[in-house]
Amino acid sequence: MKKIFVSALLLAVGTMAMAQSQQGGISSDMMSQIKKSYTGNATDKALRNIMVTTSPAKLAVNFDNETAFNSHFSHKVNSQAITDQKQSGRCWMFTGLNVLRSKAIHKYGLPANFQFSQAYLFFYDQLEKSNLFLQAVIDTYKKSWDDQEVVWLFQNPLSDGGQFTGVANLIDKYGLVPADVMPETYNTNNTSSITSLIKLKLREDGLELRTMAAEKKMTAQKLNDRKTAMLSEIYRMLALAFGEPPAQFSWTQKNAKGEEVSTESYTPMSFYEKYAKQDFSTYYMVMNDPTREYYKVYEIQYDRHVYDGQNWRYLNLPMEDIAPMCIASIKDSTMMYFSCDVAKFLNRDKGFMDMNNFDYESLLGTTFGMNKEQRVRTFASGSSHAMTLCAVDLDAEGKPTKWMVENSWGSSYGHNGFLIMTNEWFNEYMFRVVLEDKYIPVKFRDMLKQQPIMLPAWDPMFAPEQ
Repeated sequence: MKKIFVSALLLAVGTMAMAQSQQGGISSDMMSQIKKSYTGNATDKALRNIMVTTSPAKLAVNFDNETAFNSHFSHKVNSQAITDQKQSGRCWMFTGLNVLRSKAIHKYGLPANFQFSQAYLFFYDQLEKSNLFLQAVIDTYKKSWDDQEVVWLFQNPLSDGGQFTGVANLIDKYGLVPADVMPETYNTNNTSSITSLIKLKLREDGLELRTMAAEKKMTAQKLNDRKTAMLSEIYRMLALAFGEPPAQFSWTQKNAKGEEVSTESYTPMSFYEKYAKQDFSTYYMVMNDPTREYYKVYEIQYDRHVYDGQNWRYLNLPMEDIAPMCIASIKDSTMMYFSCDVAKFLNRDKGFMDMNNFDYESLLGTTFGMNKEQRVRTFASGSSHAMTLCAVDLDAEGKPTKWMVENSWGSSYGHNGFLIMTNEWFNEYMFRVVLEDKYIPVKFRDMLKQQPIMLPAWDPMFAPEQ
């Protein structure tokens, strides 16, 4: 009898717990109420018949906004031939190099199609990131496998994305070469396959290093020797896929007409020092992240490309403080590294980004009312792509009405390879811009001296730009 009573009691408790857990489910009454919202009238049927075979973006094109597109700009930095990152996540690199390319072409009268080699810098980017991962595994070997830092490292051993600090650190360490000295290959243009293989190898190597580091009597020298051997294997994989970077080369400089000027021998560093030398310490990133306190400096852990380099660091500012700096840079014929949430309200055919390009609300009979802060907090928006900010159109009062960026998706995309955005779109979906210090007012330069607030690498706002 006691067993029956206990069994009945347990069954009752279990039933109550199940009922409580199911209170948040869709009941039959709730389903009936939900279904009533869809009337299935003639309008709904017509929309359904269209939508089952067509993208909502096609159907939501706002015809009333068709005349809003205008390609005139009051202030524009002369751009050069459009680049193409192909099927790779190297927008950050193309953008950074395009900023330097513009200066070199202007200063030395080089042909408009001159480019620095993206393949050369990408080789060392992937090698340095591999070292960053392996050394971080050694540094964290005492932490448990379920520690968030360890989990993040093994989830993200390598990527082809990045940001401006990586461009600066890589160039300062390895210099530059012209594109025709180390041209693109299939695997630099299509990075997914080789990156996947290197990531697989790095995870295997990371597992071995973590095990080795935990052994008694293990020395730092033995770990470093083993890591060096692992990186030698990664170097070989990269050399096979990208070609080996030149240590020395001969290059013929040509003028804007394509006529030969001189032929000299260079190292990557001597070439960089002659044609693109920059003091990257004078470049600063400012950002608009409305989820965090303004007028503070932030730094992102592990968000660097070189282990012995600098993490991504930025000053968080309101949009009304950022725009005047961008205008000052453009007026002085200086392009900027710029990143945004590129896909939002983008008319791909025209290369035009406007909040009114698509009327999804009328199409679907609902509203989408979140502001920028709310979109970021709920992961609905974040920086996804880097481009080169090169133009602004100012009204009679000196206020911006629209902006233009040089993209790296080829000249056939968008507006002859450029994207144009209204100022409203700029305010809502722009996140980062890198400025030379001479365009940053003194009061903000003083703020950059603050001790930065460290943010974790796994914050979704700081995923590498593709």
